[in-house]
Amino acid sequence: MRFRHPDGSTVHLAYCTNVHPAETLEGVLAQLREHCEPVRRRLGRDRLGIGLWLARDAAHALVTDPAALRGLRGELERRGLEVVTLNGFPYEGFGAREVKYRVYAPDWADPERLEHTTSLARVLAGLLPDDVTDGTISTLPLAWRTAYDDARAGQARAALATLAERLDALQELTGRSIRVGLEPEPGCVVETTGDAIAPLTAVGHDRIGVCVDTCHLATSFENPDTALDALTAARIPIVKSQLSAALHAEQPTDPAVREALAAFAEPRFLHQTRTTTEAGDLRGTDDLDEALAEGGPLPDRAPWRAHFHVPLHAAPAAPLTSTMEVLKATLARLVGGPHPLTRHLEVETYTWQALPPELRPRARAQLTDGIAAELTLARDLLTDLGLKELP
Repeated sequence: MRFRHPDGSTVHLAYCTNVHPAETLEGVLAQLREHCEPVRRRLGRDRLGIGLWLARDAAHALVTDPAALRGLRGELERRGLEVVTLNGFPYEGFGAREVKYRVYAPDWADPERLEHTTSLARVLAGLLPDDVTDGTISTLPLAWRTAYDDARAGQARAALATLAERLDALQELTGRSIRVGLEPEPGCVVETTGDAIAPLTAVGHDRIGVCVDTCHLATSFENPDTALDALTAARIPIVKSQLSAALHAEQPTDPAVREALAAFAEPRFLHQTRTTTEAGDLRGTDDLDEALAEGGPLPDRAPWRAHFHVPLHAAPAAPLTSTMEVLKATLARLVGGPHPLTRHLEVETYTWQALPPELRPRARAQLTDGIAAELTLARDLLTDLGLKELP
């Protein structure tokens, strides 16, 4: 979906396909047929943006076989779909029964991460629509915080510098400009947008910036204005933003609240949980069940937030809620001003099948309805900010 900003530029809205992951190119083609095109039809649109997640094997197949890449591009066009952004965070296995810490490997100190991201950039340059010259990729925020020492930090910086050089060369070769954004996430070396400033300043290249995920921003209790002001002051580009909402518990001492939270503790994904102290310090656990354990480590005098991407249009039932207000405030700053701070937006609710059983889609059509409802809400937020939807 495309929108015209009041300054005349085009803002793209997509939804991320990691909600129905596939490891192979054949699986990706099936996604387009079984999920993406039905969402477009449900919205009544001639064109729909999707943020492709391409696992290692799918990316390798596309970058090594020009005919396969042309075939995917043709399939996108036939189904009324377009790609301007990729989710390059998960490397493989995102559809496994248990993902948890595996999603953070390989990290940016490992050569595989650089090679994979380079492949994604080359693929994206070949998938961009004819009238679009700029593409974006979101990626791991350096590494999970453990086992990350000065040596690995140096290796990660060197890898990002090499990536920037490759992206420069790719533009010279193809005329397409691809940028990559570190996606701050709780528990990682770059947990907050503030954590991104020093390493990205060290890299010092405008092709490498930040992907602002509004669920992660909210989970870490970042103030959107403060966070975006700091990135702007440091001249760190906001490459893209993922529109997502976290789980919010206002009164974690309440037994009913803890019971409701427990329904969201599940075995597939990590749900990092955070709260603040009276001094304003951040306290957290790696997962929700750890926070809820008897005598757990989190103080409970302030609200808790958990890294669980809840559907944008359907906040959890009381006594829980979501951080949609953080999303709205962030979006207003990103695209509501005289010029957009980013032009690529991506709805990223990948946890539909990890919801409590009574909230999960029971059929493919229900998932289609849910994704379409999220995109409709995002569209309405954009038009309320003065953007005009384009055909």
